Amino acid sequence: MAEIIPIEPDLDNANAGNLFSFKTLLLLYYLTMKNTVLISGSSRGLGASIAKTFYENNYDVAINYYKSQEKALALAKELGPKAKIYRADVSDINQVTEMINQIKNDFGTTPSVLVNNAMTSYVFNGDDRKTAETITWSEISNHMDVTLKGSLNLIQTLIPYMKEKKYGRIINVGTNLVQNPVVPYHDYTIAKAALLGLTRTFAKDLGPMGITVNMISGGLLKVTDASAATPDEVFDIIAQMTPLQKITTTKDFADAVMFFASEGSRSITGQNLTVDGGLTFN
Repeated sequence: MAEIIPIEPDLDNANAGNLFSFKTLLLLYYLTMKNTVLISGSSRGLGASIAKTFYENNYDVAINYYKSQEKALALAKELGPKAKIYRADVSDINQVTEMINQIKNDFGTTPSVLVNNAMTSYVFNGDDRKTAETITWSEISNHMDVTLKGSLNLIQTLIPYMKEKKYGRIINVGTNLVQNPVVPYHDYTIAKAALLGLTRTFAKDLGPMGITVNMISGGLLKVTDASAATPDEVFDIIAQMTPLQKITTTKDFADAVMFFASEGSRSITGQNLTVDGGLTFN
C-alpha cells in the first residue's frame, strides 16, 4: 500500500481544484487502507464480543488465544474468512513476534489496531477472593505477566510497523475497580492499575508517531466466564446503583472499543474511559 501522509489544507487560500485533489486523495487513502485488528485473549467472553464488533465493521480480525483453541476455531468459523486464529502466550516475546509475522503473512499487513484484552484465568467471586493478609506476590505476578508484560510485548512488537504507517490505535482493557475497589480483587486490580500507568506514559511517547493509546475500563460485565460465578443478586444490586439501571454487556463495551479504533477518536490519547453505566464517576 502506498503511504499517504495527510496534510491539513489551507482552506482559506486553496483554490477549488487543489482542495478537490486533497479530498480525493484522502478519500482514496481511507478506502484502500486495509484495517486489521489484533485482539489478545479473544476466543471467548469480552474478547470474542470485541472480535465480532470489529468484523461487523469490515476489519480483518486476528483472534489470539492461548488455551481455548476450540472456542477460537468456533468463533473464526462463525465470523467468516476475514477472521483467523493465532495461538500465543503473550507474556512470551518470541511467541508474540512469531504471531505478528504470521498475521503479516496471512493478511498482507500488520495490525493497525491492537486491543490488549488478555488476562490470566480468573473468576470474580467475592466470597472466595484473597485478602490483603493472604494474597501472595506470586498471585499478583501471574496477573502482571499477562496483563502488563503481555501488553508491553505486543505494543513494542507493533511499534515499528505503526511508526512506519504513521498510524496506530492501541486500546487497553482496564477495570473500574482501579477507581473504586468495591470488591478488592487485589491481584487483578493491581495489574490493571499498572496497565493504566503504561497507557498514559506510552501515549506521551507514541503520540508524535501518529499512535494513540487509550484504556477502556468496565465494571462487572454480563456475562463472561470470569463473571459467571457472580450471584444474580450482586448483578441486581449493581444495576440498581447505576444511573442507567442496567448491567453493562460485553456488546456495550465492545462498541466503546470500536470508537477508540475509529477516526472519531483521532484527537484522543492517554485517556481512561469508564463504561459501567455511570456506576463510577472519574
